[in-house]
Amino acid sequence: MASHNIPEHLTGLSEQELKNSREKYGYNQAGNNKKNAWYLMLLDILKEPMLLLLIAVSVIYVIVGNYSEAMFMLGAIIAVSGISFYQDNRSKMALEALEKLNEPLSTVIRNSKVIQIPTHEIAVGDLCIIEEGKMINADGKIVHSNDFSVNEASLTGESFSVFKSLESDDRNVYSGTLVVSGLAVFEVEKIGNETQLGKIGASIQNIREERSPLQTQITKFVKWMAVIGIAVFLLVWSYSYWQSGDLIESLLVGLTLAMSILPEEIPVAFTTFMALGAWKLMREGIIVKRSSVVETLGSTTVICTDKTGTITENSMQLKSLYDYRTNKFYESHQFDDHALSELIQFAMWSSEPVPFDPMETTLHRIYQQTQTKDLRKDFQMFHEYPLEGKPPMMTHLFENSSGQRIIAAKGAPEAILTVSNISKKEKDKLHQHIKEVGKQGYRVLGVAKADFKGNNFPEKQQDFSFEFLGFTVFYDPPKKGIQEVFQHLYDAGIKVKIITGDNADTTKAIAQQAGIINESPAVNGAEIVHHTEQELIELSRKTTLFTRMFPEAKLRMVNAFKKDEEVVAMLGDGVNDAPALKAAHIGVAMGHKGTEIAKAAASLVITDDDLGKLVVGIAAGRRIYANIKKAIQYIISIHIPIILTVSLPLFLGWIYPHVFTPVHVIFLELIMGPTCSIVYENEPMEKNTMQRNPRKMTETFLNWKELSISIVQGLLITLGVLVAYQLTVQNGGDEGTTRAMVFTTLVFANILLSLVNRSFVYSIFESFKYKNNLFPIIIGTTLVLLFAILYIPLFADFFQVTGLNFQELSFAFLIAAISVLWFEGYKWIKRKNLKSK
Repeated sequence: MASHNIPEHLTGLSEQELKNSREKYGYNQAGNNKKNAWYLMLLDILKEPMLLLLIAVSVIYVIVGNYSEAMFMLGAIIAVSGISFYQDNRSKMALEALEKLNEPLSTVIRNSKVIQIPTHEIAVGDLCIIEEGKMINADGKIVHSNDFSVNEASLTGESFSVFKSLESDDRNVYSGTLVVSGLAVFEVEKIGNETQLGKIGASIQNIREERSPLQTQITKFVKWMAVIGIAVFLLVWSYSYWQSGDLIESLLVGLTLAMSILPEEIPVAFTTFMALGAWKLMREGIIVKRSSVVETLGSTTVICTDKTGTITENSMQLKSLYDYRTNKFYESHQFDDHALSELIQFAMWSSEPVPFDPMETTLHRIYQQTQTKDLRKDFQMFHEYPLEGKPPMMTHLFENSSGQRIIAAKGAPEAILTVSNISKKEKDKLHQHIKEVGKQGYRVLGVAKADFKGNNFPEKQQDFSFEFLGFTVFYDPPKKGIQEVFQHLYDAGIKVKIITGDNADTTKAIAQQAGIINESPAVNGAEIVHHTEQELIELSRKTTLFTRMFPEAKLRMVNAFKKDEEVVAMLGDGVNDAPALKAAHIGVAMGHKGTEIAKAAASLVITDDDLGKLVVGIAAGRRIYANIKKAIQYIISIHIPIILTVSLPLFLGWIYPHVFTPVHVIFLELIMGPTCSIVYENEPMEKNTMQRNPRKMTETFLNWKELSISIVQGLLITLGVLVAYQLTVQNGGDEGTTRAMVFTTLVFANILLSLVNRSFVYSIFESFKYKNNLFPIIIGTTLVLLFAILYIPLFADFFQVTGLNFQELSFAFLIAAISVLWFEGYKWIKRKNLKSK
């Protein structure tokens, strides 16, 4: 409890009181959301077009008395819905695990101990401790406070912060509001749906998620395919009926074709890839708030990063002190020199009484170590000017019981020098010191004191008459291994920009030490305000370091990058980073040192503050996007021969027009589903993926070139399958043998296609080196099922096929190999062209 300086009389709930509160009021969460109940998921799955088609076919088989086919269809319904349910459940579990990790922790006092609990466990009667940068997670009344102000914009729309204390008229605090400064302890009065926020129902969770470009494109593609499916179904049904005069038979043919056209695997694959991608990143220590962000990560073109705590360790060691009176710099081993006493005291008094900032924590510690008498308990802060101005400064006013006052200010050295009573010549000399220290990457703060009688304090802190005392010089070293991180980003064609509140010299030095490429002068936040949008875009292209940045300036720069069609990832951890984090395509907050508001605004949280994880995230985004494309191209390529094998023999009047019945199509669909959504999802990243430039966000997921490759692959497989059909018929094959040859050729082609499409650049032999244990399992299962259909009489009769001899089997494999493996030649030419560039 000492760490928060909480009064001893605040003991919080006991175990029994907590139990009673729970029984009466329950948990701190919005009404139990049952939309993900298993039976509702199942109902959603049963509404899928493919299952509706299967049910229709099953009903027709029962009507005509084909009970064995009807039973197979029932098995297919169970299998298809089982695969969908498994996929949905995996996605749901992954997203639930993410939600749990996303839940912020709250600090409460229970049994006289300060503990951290998940926010949903806050109980009515709890004493919650809230401090700067934290979100308030329940409604209640303040019982203790220290320089406490809160922003209630989420409830009132009023953007100014409100100071509240035990003495103020309004000492209520509300869930969903944000602590701007200080610390408070409040007693919880309302939780969950009973809070003001709960009543409004304005919970962030209910904001509709924006669909990603890829999601929109895929939905559009699937809708078009469904429309084509309906049109072709009606065409084939009427044509077949006109030829045969058999309504039920022709309806079955139409439904078979409709099944072969519907690419229902595509949306399933997309959802699975995104949810599992987010889940895998979570295991790496990257919490993704929205699974569609995974896709955006791979397209990142610009990373805007804060300096302190992101590039640097945020450890803020006090390197040295400059005392103005003696005109000397003192190193850390000289801090107990009596000459520094006043500087150290006022540096501490100008900090928050309960420090949150690493620099202020250090100043309190140095004060404790060097001062013979600790006066902190004797003086109470009675007036404060919060951190403001460009560049910023802050002023604190303390008083003890005998009316003795302390007025202490600290801030950016330029701000403190501007308000201090010293000559221009002296100021120029001090500016030189600031420049020299800043060039070494040190963080400098100016410290000053003032005297003031009476209580009619100036409206602005800058209006006090300050006496300059000196500088505090902090060193925040770059994180270990940060150079490699930035090198990886540069290799991947990603630009790096620093957007910081620090000065230009310090930022330049840290950028150099961190390995950031910078060839242009830094731009100051104050300059940005006067630029037009076009000028900002020009500036954003050539500038790497943006210094002395305040929230609006950060936001303007992020918007300028977006306008310039860059995909922006913004890294930040402070309250002042929140607007820019929210505006960026990907807002990235730090898990340990990030404030609650930064985490709430971000779409991605790095739990251990390791910037290297961002490279992992970008690589994952690129891998997932590449694998989705492979899966979709595979689906398109293999659907074409199924569609044409069902329809062409009928339209061309060949001897066996119904070579495929619904059972054959469903068997092929059951192989394809897991191949695309489970196996391709597990594919590792191709080599050189992180050495390529990011793809453009405006690109469609399949451009015409890629789509035409898939169509050509599908047409050549169709040609191979139809050649197998004709050659078997010409060699005297009956319907059972012809069907077996066509079916076997198509299954072999499907297996080879899934292997060939593992890479659209590297050869099939290169892809064999990729570790994906699911491939041999799926291929092995497919072959076992194929041979069972061909050689086990029960299955052969059901599928109406005849067992093939070794020669026929080899011939089917040869045709499949020719119709698929030509693509290896195409890839070889592509590799040669890439090398010659």
